[in-house]
Amino acid sequence: MSDTALTDELVNRVTWKIPNALALVGSRSGDERNAMTTSWITQLSMAPVIIGIGVDNTAVTHRLITDGGSFTVNLWDASNTRPFVKFSKPAAYEAVADGTGTGTLNGWSVYEAATGAPVFVDSAAWMDCEVRHSVNLGTHTLFMGELVAAAINNDDARLASMSDTRMKYGGVKRH
Repeated sequence: MSDTALTDELVNRVTWKIPNALALVGSRSGDERNAMTTSWITQLSMAPVIIGIGVDNTAVTHRLITDGGSFTVNLWDASNTRPFVKFSKPAAYEAVADGTGTGTLNGWSVYEAATGAPVFVDSAAWMDCEVRHSVNLGTHTLFMGELVAAAINNDDARLASMSDTRMKYGGVKRH
């Protein structure tokens, strides 16, 4: 075995092989709501249950999680990966005028769980987390949230992962 030069191309190719779940992260601060596609999700602790997500420091979601102190992780059925493309840019929120905290983000129905961050009606499962810690790691911040509410809407679904799409994220920034 020979050493291979650590080029940007190699770093991207090898990190894109990490098996990652694909989800929509909901965020909210005041009346502003957003959701973004993410693949950097993991459980970090069992007691308390802490869920970690990596968020680009320049993203709207980063600002909303920082200001709002919470986030949701919405896991999706692998047979429906269409929503992930719709949430690669900031989302448009439309409230339902009944005061219930329901509405839509980019046309997908959402509601508020314990923290007020948006939960997707069509998600196969979701987790609602209150931020306990955050660490700026360079281009991204690791937000660590304590699980305060969760549900499974479709226990039989095979959940989406990055390999179910042609999307690639990780490694180094492409130029």
